[in-house]
Amino acid sequence: MNIEPRRPPPQFVAKLRHALGGRAGWGGFVLQLLFVAVIAWIGYEIVANARANLQSQRITSGFGFLSNTAGFDVSQTLIPYSGSDTYTRVFLVGLLNTLLVSVIGIFFATVIGFVVALGRLSPNWLLSRISGGYVELVRNLPVLFQILFWYLAVLAALPSPRQSVSLFNLVFLNNRGLVIPRPIANPGLEAFAIAVLIAVVGSLLLRNYARRKLFESGKPITIWPYVVGLLIGLPVLTSLVFGAPLTFELPELKGFNFAGGSRVIPELVALTLALSIYTAAFIAEIVRAGIQSIDKGQMEAGASLGLSRGSTLRLIVVPQALRVILPPLTSQYLNLTKNSSLAVAIGYPDLVSVFAGTTLSQTGQAIEIIAITMGVYLLISLVTSAIMNFYGWRLGRSLGA
Repeated sequence: MNIEPRRPPPQFVAKLRHALGGRAGWGGFVLQLLFVAVIAWIGYEIVANARANLQSQRITSGFGFLSNTAGFDVSQTLIPYSGSDTYTRVFLVGLLNTLLVSVIGIFFATVIGFVVALGRLSPNWLLSRISGGYVELVRNLPVLFQILFWYLAVLAALPSPRQSVSLFNLVFLNNRGLVIPRPIANPGLEAFAIAVLIAVVGSLLLRNYARRKLFESGKPITIWPYVVGLLIGLPVLTSLVFGAPLTFELPELKGFNFAGGSRVIPELVALTLALSIYTAAFIAEIVRAGIQSIDKGQMEAGASLGLSRGSTLRLIVVPQALRVILPPLTSQYLNLTKNSSLAVAIGYPDLVSVFAGTTLSQTGQAIEIIAITMGVYLLISLVTSAIMNFYGWRLGRSLGA
């Protein structure tokens, strides 16, 4: 005769599980509390040790040095600056120079990367091989080497200002940089800027209206004449009424250098070229992989609708591939921003060069300056990631993901 084992009552099992879970939960809480306490103790010891070392070496701490006079000049400033300004002003100058090269580099790296990626996927054998050779060559060379190459081997080999390479006698390229006309604001600039803003907003509204009508009725609406009229006609009309928004001061060769105009220093040109070309090689592979992740049937569907290969890529394939492309693309943007700190090798006055370099050597406030610099790069990275994540969220909503 089979005798089944007696099972404990369900209430007893529930109470037992609750007791064991409670103990496990309390044990985990105690372990986490101990971990936090250990981390806090280590941090306290580090701060106390650093403070004791600073006091023994008679080095002042704190951020009061930011209000002291810097006493040195900077070769490129986007805001007014002189040697009599404070270290806070130096920090702002270096930060703006870092943001400038980062934004320009990201723009050109993205454009070049997408073009090279499409070239690698092109059915044209020669174009595909040239694009593949570019990727394999550029991404396997150190970025510091490429920065030095553009600065020492290319720009330093340009002629002197008196033998500058000229473009319509307006733009001049020489070993001291790129000299361009300098814009000077006129009273009509404010009205012109408002007109451009209205034209852009109106064009976007027309585009959204045309897309909505296309989805509702299936009939396309021609809006490009109105968009052109807004973007060109409205600013031109504003200029005729309120006067020209800008006049340009042309550069003129006087003696051994140019007077007037604006000069883009060779360090900025070399750094922008190197970072853009280097990062574009990685972006090209990211874009190529993203496009190839989309099913080939999408290209066939576009062809069946009578769309050209370029239109199919632009309207169907690339928007879907962006969901795959965006995360690694964000990483490349962050890498480009951080690689801009290599500008110190060629003397470009970025944040690391003028603040974590010259300012640190003059003040000796190593902990404060390094902490500020680290915080700034962290903040730039977080903001860049937030912008890209927001764009990815908008893209997912538009694609119905």
